[in-house]
Amino acid sequence: MAEQLPFRYLAVDGPIGVGKTSLVDRLVRRFEAVKVLEDVENPFLPEFYQDRPGAAFQTQMYFLLSRYKQQRDIVQQELFQRLIISDYSFQKDRIFAYLTLADDDLAVYDRLYVTLEPQVPVPDLVLYLTADVDTCMARIKKRARGFEREISEDYMAELIDAYNHYFHYYNRSPLLVVDTRNLNLVAKGDDFDELIEQLKRPIRGTEYFVAAKKR
Repeated sequence: MAEQLPFRYLAVDGPIGVGKTSLVDRLVRRFEAVKVLEDVENPFLPEFYQDRPGAAFQTQMYFLLSRYKQQRDIVQQELFQRLIISDYSFQKDRIFAYLTLADDDLAVYDRLYVTLEPQVPVPDLVLYLTADVDTCMARIKKRARGFEREISEDYMAELIDAYNHYFHYYNRSPLLVVDTRNLNLVAKGDDFDELIEQLKRPIRGTEYFVAAKKR
């Protein structure tokens, strides 16, 4: 029988390159969970990273509708009989929108977002992975996705700031903030086991898990 966690829906979130999907893969194997991965095959994404006119709005609307459909499918399929682990929270879409869209486009986006957002399930726990710019850029370089080569350090810094601002005020569900700079949650069993112990205990409000720097 698989190990149990005290919740049914876990969303793992954080900036590009922080290690969300790799951690989700490992958690899914450990707990025999249902894996939900966001669609990264956005056809407008390469043009967005190349700063082509109109690409930001097209990219964001594609992501919004794709994520909404995926979240609604979770509810309709009644998968909550098993643990669900996702590599994003629906609200991340708005983080990127406010960072990248011009005011006129943002007004259109917001009208649609506020209609869709109340219809998606709220996670029982959000696991927010944090790291600094250098750490995220190094991890992006290591995984070598072609379209991510265009990501600049300035954009990454803005994105990390936007994530930190959003989750500083987040109160829709319990939130565990994990500083990953000194953790290798994928390759190191001890680090992963430490995180599992955090997930097994009751988490109320916003709590933090910061590992000591390893020598």
